[in-house]
Amino acid sequence: MEQYTMLHNIRRHSFVVTRVAETIVGSLDLSLSKGIDPPDINLVRAGALLHDIAKTKCLDGSCRHAEEGQAICEEHGFHNIGVIVREHVILSSFTPERYKRGEFPAREIVYYADKRVRHEEIVSLNQRLDYIIERYGDGSDFIEQRIRDNFKSCLELEDYIFSFIDFGPDDLEDHIIPGQF
Repeated sequence: MEQYTMLHNIRRHSFVVTRVAETIVGSLDLSLSKGIDPPDINLVRAGALLHDIAKTKCLDGSCRHAEEGQAICEEHGFHNIGVIVREHVILSSFTPERYKRGEFPAREIVYYADKRVRHEEIVSLNQRLDYIIERYGDGSDFIEQRIRDNFKSCLELEDYIFSFIDFGPDDLEDHIIPGQF
């Protein structure tokens, strides 16, 4: 974060995303899923902490922060983290069959956690959607529809995730696992 001069507000956002992701992983009850292991918590943490590693660099519009972030991670030999960073905005594949079994790789957890955090505040997906459209929609119907389609997938993912958690998405903030940040 220091090396890539991540702004303090972006760091704080990343810390909250990490807490949300850790809480989800720690709350998953996969006892109903035969042979499914929980996501690797260290990979989830690293992906959540670094998901916006290139955001400061790309604020001027010269690059796409997810792709640039992947390149930064790979430059340092962190290929698995780079994939998570690249896909925290839009997942390259959406596989309900896996989610129904309780299989939630780190990339899905970080993708979802990021969608639940506006700046440093945990919000609903609908609140985050409104913010993203306002901030990035650019008045384009095409872009707004792409954002809505992405959030439709995220809402579906939320249903799958919380079918393996004993509380609902509206109660997520009340269950955040305290941490060191």
